[in-house]
Amino acid sequence: MENVEIKAERLTFTDKMRRLFKGVIDAIARFLINVGLKPNSVTLLGLIGNIAGAVLIGLGYITWGGIVVLILAPLDAVDGTMARMRGEVTSLGAFVDSVTDRYSELFLLGGLLVYFVQHGNPTGAILVYIAAAASILVSYVKARAEALGYEAKIGLLSRLERYLVLIPCLVFNIPMVALWVLAILGNFTALQRIYYVRRQARLAMQAEKEKQTASSTPL
Repeated sequence: MENVEIKAERLTFTDKMRRLFKGVIDAIARFLINVGLKPNSVTLLGLIGNIAGAVLIGLGYITWGGIVVLILAPLDAVDGTMARMRGEVTSLGAFVDSVTDRYSELFLLGGLLVYFVQHGNPTGAILVYIAAAASILVSYVKARAEALGYEAKIGLLSRLERYLVLIPCLVFNIPMVALWVLAILGNFTALQRIYYVRRQARLAMQAEKEKQTASSTPL
């Protein structure tokens, strides 16, 4: 029963939000398709918007940077929906989307790093590094686990949750609050996923041993 429980599909917070706001996302996707935009164009637009937000943050306009990111954040969900509506869902498109997501997040954290270095705030700079490491590890653990046949869609702070922490703190100009949360809970999420994969591996090994024992037992 335990093995079945682990292998069962889990709805993440991101999945639940996509279902909750499906009508809104679909409407935006249809509008963008009707004006002639393609999914990859929307993905690129979101990346450019995050770069612009990062530049504003680095220059000290943290609130304005947060507002830019807030306005363009829905594009992250829309590009995939557009691809499905156009019948253009491909592995390459999913790959590009994931890569641009990583770049977008790292650009924003890079903007904060520039800001803290310019203002002589070593604590802030260190927190940016730890938060960036957590972001990469959370994504890497999931990707590596899935490549090995395991599941790792769990944890407190996936990408959507990280943005729900980061964007409001940027808008209200309290980036240190966001960084403390991202640094601590982000790494905790990575550890959650590592433990979850380890548990699956142990159960798989146990099942394999039981299978071998059963096959070697004489009738």
